[in-house]
Amino acid sequence: MATQRTRLVPHILLVLLSTCAAAGPPAPPSNLECYRPCDEKECSLIRCKWTPNPKINSSYHLYWMPANNMDGSITSEYSSDGIIYREQFPSDGDFRVWVEASNQYGSVRSQEILLNAEHIIKPPPPTFSSSSQDPLQIYWGSQEDPLEIHWGTICNNLQRQVGTCDVRYNTEDNQKFGFEDGLCSTYSVLDPQPGTIYEFQVRCACDSSLMSDWSKVLRIKSPESAPVGEVDVWRDCDVSSAGHNCFLTWKNLSISQGRGLILVYEISIIYSDDNVKQMNVSALESSSLSAYNETMWRLSSSLKDVSTVSVSAYNALGATNATHLVVPLKGKDGNDQTIHLLITDQNLTVSWDLPPQFSDNLKQYVVQYKECSPRQTFDWIKVDTDETEVYFQGTFKKYTPYRVSMFAVSNMNEVYQLSTAIGYSAQGAPSMVPTFKLLSVTATDATLFWEPVPFSKQNGVISNYLVGVEKQQVYNVTVTPEHGNQTLELKNLSPAHDYKVWISAVTAAGPGVKVTQTFKTKQSSLSLLGFLLVIPVILLVCFVFFLLNAIQGKGSVCRFWPQCVYEKIPDPRNSHIFRQAKNQINESFTWNSIRTYEPHPKISLLEIVERTPIAVDSNGLTRPVMKEECSQMDYEDGRRVDVVPEECDRTDHRYGKGEYSKMDNSDEERNDCSSSSEEEHYTSGYEKHFMPSVLEILGD
Repeated sequence: MATQRTRLVPHILLVLLSTCAAAGPPAPPSNLECYRPCDEKECSLIRCKWTPNPKINSSYHLYWMPANNMDGSITSEYSSDGIIYREQFPSDGDFRVWVEASNQYGSVRSQEILLNAEHIIKPPPPTFSSSSQDPLQIYWGSQEDPLEIHWGTICNNLQRQVGTCDVRYNTEDNQKFGFEDGLCSTYSVLDPQPGTIYEFQVRCACDSSLMSDWSKVLRIKSPESAPVGEVDVWRDCDVSSAGHNCFLTWKNLSISQGRGLILVYEISIIYSDDNVKQMNVSALESSSLSAYNETMWRLSSSLKDVSTVSVSAYNALGATNATHLVVPLKGKDGNDQTIHLLITDQNLTVSWDLPPQFSDNLKQYVVQYKECSPRQTFDWIKVDTDETEVYFQGTFKKYTPYRVSMFAVSNMNEVYQLSTAIGYSAQGAPSMVPTFKLLSVTATDATLFWEPVPFSKQNGVISNYLVGVEKQQVYNVTVTPEHGNQTLELKNLSPAHDYKVWISAVTAAGPGVKVTQTFKTKQSSLSLLGFLLVIPVILLVCFVFFLLNAIQGKGSVCRFWPQCVYEKIPDPRNSHIFRQAKNQINESFTWNSIRTYEPHPKISLLEIVERTPIAVDSNGLTRPVMKEECSQMDYEDGRRVDVVPEECDRTDHRYGKGEYSKMDNSDEERNDCSSSSEEEHYTSGYEKHFMPSVLEILGD
């Protein structure tokens, strides 16, 4: 209830204010007019009219008195209808008339008018001599005869002379309007348009009295003749369809061209294979062959595979010249035109500049517009080649695109498209982009893809698209009226980084709704080309080293070959077991078995026994062997094992890296200090190669 009371407060205040404003004396009445309406026999009363003030509540009274009576003794008071009856006014003299408005705050008078009862007679409208029962009179004269009308008045019945009369007329399509005054009882149209319906009205006065009201409308149709000119033929193409279908359209003939009732349209269609098809479209009733929308016709069948069409209009007396049109477009003409659009809610103005040089081959320009919506309002105008502007009248909706196209028609009726533009009566912010996605992505680059906003949702001419990459950068992508799908390549991105991008269409009214998309760039890696270049280089280097190794020989060490590729041969001195054993021997000077421990290796105890070896000379005699030339005997697990001589069987005395196979199998590399056959029976090549000598253990 509180809300309703709040709403009522302004209304109450308005009523109070209007009441206060209306308080006060009334305003004087205006436009006082009096006349004596007459019927067939007499003019019995005087009727007066005036304009009251509707804002002030007042009562009105009509007053009159003789013009020569100054004391005001004769007055009369009447209601607002202002009627003075015959017995209340003088018939042979002048009198003054005024109106008085009054209320509780006072009264006021209008200006006085001076009247004479004989001069304010207003006769009834005249009547035409033809029958008023027929809504349409047919003039049966020939085409060369003038169109005449006749009328009569009641001035004679009123014992008055006929005064002057006025005539006004126009054609049914309002293409011609005429007015004549100072007439008596007849009027003639000297050069009427054939087959045209004329509408006439007449008013007359008696003597010097007032003019009567206008008579009723008289409609007369002039005689018909064969139609003239040509039918305005064009083609309506649906550019949004996949097949780009076109349909034949034509406009009704004007009354001046038709010169009578058009009965049928004759259409001749010539196909690309030279086949010809004739058809007649009735102009009086609906047909499946065509559609009609009060101003123009449209053929139901498409113009696919049609090369030429011609159209003629027939009435009862003849036909128009055939209008020919070449259906397929002949491409762009050399003189391209740039058109300028100015659209309001009620009209469309299309203008262009004249080309620097006229083409003698051009016959006319055709400017058409079509609404880009399901309704698809369509119209066209044909003008001469020296014109620079056309004007369409209609209803143009806001935020609705209209496609305006300009064509040139040659003398051979071939059609060339010159220009196309999109216009709006009022623009708004566009809708969102229907599709926005990532097309491709690498470590540093990405390609974005989007579809343009459809015409029905653009709400204006889209001038550009704004593409933003997070808050770092905004790209301005300019488009054309006929743009298609758009792409944008983003560069200098960070590898393995998450990005958020957005897009928005822009019109004259501003940007539309944003559409966002997220993506992540890939990890940085070597390019495929670099990978393909590195692999052959590595293979080439390996081949060179293998080749050099083969040249040096199997038994020698190549200085170009890296140490890592050889078979790893352990160096006894690198083992900390033997280092610990040497320290223990030096400290205790005992040659008992040495027990050392290493984290992982498994090794037997080594017992060192000093003895004097016996060597056999060439004469078969035995002799002691010197210490430097003697072998050392090991006992491992109860077996006697010969230790490899230090100076003879080692390729490198310092590192001990002689090959096992060479020491075990090659007789050429054995020196003269080899063990006897008995010792060889108990000594393996592995022990000779890997077991350290006493000098290695005790040496510095």
